Amino acid sequence: MAADVPRRTTSSRATDRPGDPSPFALGLLLRRAHWRAAAVMGEALGPFGIELRHFAVLIELVNHGPMVQRDLAAATGSDKAGIMRIVDDLERKGFAVRKAVAGDRRVRAVEITPRGLELFDAAHVAAEPLAERLVAELRPGEPEQLADLLTRLAHPADDEA
Repeated sequence: MAADVPRRTTSSRATDRPGDPSPFALGLLLRRAHWRAAAVMGEALGPFGIELRHFAVLIELVNHGPMVQRDLAAATGSDKAGIMRIVDDLERKGFAVRKAVAGDRRVRAVEITPRGLELFDAAHVAAEPLAERLVAELRPGEPEQLADLLTRLAHPADDEA
C-alpha cells in the first residue's frame, strides 16, 4: 500500500544545481561538497595506502586514546562488520593494534601504534596543499567562515550537553 503523498506540485523541486530553492538544496550541496572534499583527502591518503575510512578511525584514536570497536563504530558511523574490516586493515599495516581490556576477556581495545602516529602526522603534511586547493575558489576569510558554519551545523549547541 502506498503512503499518502501530497499531490501538490511545487516549483521548488530539488535539482542539485546552484540556486536550487528546494528544501533539499542544502543537503544536496553538503553531499556534493563532501564528495569533493573526500576525493581530495583520499588523494592525500592514497600514497600512504589507506582510505578516508581508515583515517577516520585514526583520528578517533588520536583524539580519545584506545577505544573498543563498538565505540569506534559509533564515532565513525560504521557498522560492526565495517569497523572490524577497517581495524583489521589498520592492524595488518601496523598502524593500530588490538589489546585486551582489563576485566573483560571478550573485549579488545584498539590503540594507534607509533607507526600509525607517524602516518597520521605525515598525512596532515601531505594534505595541506590539497586542502588549500579545495578552498582555492573562496575569498580571503571565507574558508574560516565556512569551517565555522559547518562546525555549528555539525555540532549544534544542544548536542554539547
